[in-house]
Amino acid sequence: MKRALALLLLTAQTPGGPPAKVAASIARLFGPGARVDTLQVDSGSVLRVSRADSLLGFAAVGNVLGKDQPITFLVAVDPTDRLKDVDILVYREPYGGEVAYEPWRRQFRGKSARDSLRVGKEIRSISGATISVHAVTIGVRRVLAQLTAWHASGTIR
Repeated sequence: MKRALALLLLTAQTPGGPPAKVAASIARLFGPGARVDTLQVDSGSVLRVSRADSLLGFAAVGNVLGKDQPITFLVAVDPTDRLKDVDILVYREPYGGEVAYEPWRRQFRGKSARDSLRVGKEIRSISGATISVHAVTIGVRRVLAQLTAWHASGTIR
């Protein structure tokens, strides 16, 4: 069944800095002391993560439609545009929350926009979470491609 997937880069900046879940995710992925700057790109935001004068990578928040509810996730890449990790920030569906578990998210690490990231090939499915697995995988693939394109074009640096 084909689903309309809405992928939106969310504004990840509030007057006091990134929202708490995003900030916690950035700290977990990039380590303590990581500094976050928000870059406005197209109609959304990209987080540039650095420590002192060293670029650690970029992150963006996206949404995809699960069965009935949006799934909010963060995609983080290193300076070479390799996927550091995916973090599920808000999962709203009653079933399929296993996509937030570390063993499933781990399979994205080290991937790039050149990888196909197909469910059943590079990405394994989860029984009972099929819609969430497909939705998150498509969303990650899109955000990763967008981050990579922006970085390659110099839009984010």
